[in-house]
Amino acid sequence: MGPGKRGLLTAALTVICAVTVLSAPGTAFAIPEPSRTPSGTPTPGATPRPAGTPAPGKDLEEVRAKLDKLYHDAAVATDVYNAAEEKAEKQSAEIVALAKKIVEGRRKLEELKDRAGAAARDQYRTGGLSDTARFLLSDDPGRFLDGAGRVLQGQQAAKKLMAEKARTQQELQSYADDASARWKELEANRKAKDAAKKKIEKQIDAAEELQSRLEKKEKERLAELEREAAARAQTAWLDTGALKDVHGKSSARGEKAVKYATRQLGKPYVWGAEGPDSFDCSGLTSQAWAAAGHPVPRTSQEQWKQLKHVDVKDMRPGDLVIYFDDASHVGMYIGEGAIIHAPRPGRTVTIAGAGSMPILGVVRPDA
Repeated sequence: MGPGKRGLLTAALTVICAVTVLSAPGTAFAIPEPSRTPSGTPTPGATPRPAGTPAPGKDLEEVRAKLDKLYHDAAVATDVYNAAEEKAEKQSAEIVALAKKIVEGRRKLEELKDRAGAAARDQYRTGGLSDTARFLLSDDPGRFLDGAGRVLQGQQAAKKLMAEKARTQQELQSYADDASARWKELEANRKAKDAAKKKIEKQIDAAEELQSRLEKKEKERLAELEREAAARAQTAWLDTGALKDVHGKSSARGEKAVKYATRQLGKPYVWGAEGPDSFDCSGLTSQAWAAAGHPVPRTSQEQWKQLKHVDVKDMRPGDLVIYFDDASHVGMYIGEGAIIHAPRPGRTVTIAGAGSMPILGVVRPDA
């Protein structure tokens, strides 16, 4: 078996194992307690903690809650950054298109000026007499009548030339005004991106600094608490019967999107990234659907705003599950109560329970 097939098989086995656990209603998850003496005090022999480091148990739960908030705020700022980035790309393309129109308009205006100059030089060569005057002075009636028609045509052509010149000048001014407005919008988006970037980095730095104060065993316990919280939330969601009527089959494009997302398992989360080596949450979902031939908005908030909403009971693999009241996170439903998502900094693209986070709703890209 070649390395490519082995990789796909490994990913498939991972999905099967994960969804088997995730889809079992009422699954109980044991929550280990720290070792303590009969009197209730922690077991002796534990490594002393530096001053200011949180204690196990309740204090670590507070640390987990604080980390959740820091990473949530970073996710919100990431959506702002991604939205500004998307707008900046669109505005840059518009500015390039306007620049091309301005270049073409200037070329056309120069051509019209040359034609007007040629007409003026021709009039000078005829002694300043207009075509009308010259034909009125003619002794040949036939030539006069024939020339009168040409004079009329010449007058109409001159008027058309001047009108076209005026219209071209107006268009050039309009293009210049539009370009100026786009530049201002681009600058505003640049500032929004910079502000969002600073906020993201500030939140992530704070989270990393908080975790750096923990000992190895406390970090392990903290990771355990995170898994337990996610498992409890998933179990509670399943116990509501949320999946009882969920039997939707993926569309052809939805199946392609799921396959793309599955191939990204294990790749690191990086804010603002949309592949191929790393992703943020909406970078993964937007690229998966782009690979399926059906582009969707770049951010989770715009995915929630623009895509068709469907009931949870009607969801099918490939649909996007939007999380939190501010639509700051998104994952792709893959069936059996599971999603693939890029969780947060320090994590990799992984499989999780669809109900492991507060669900805002479900959207369907190819409705």
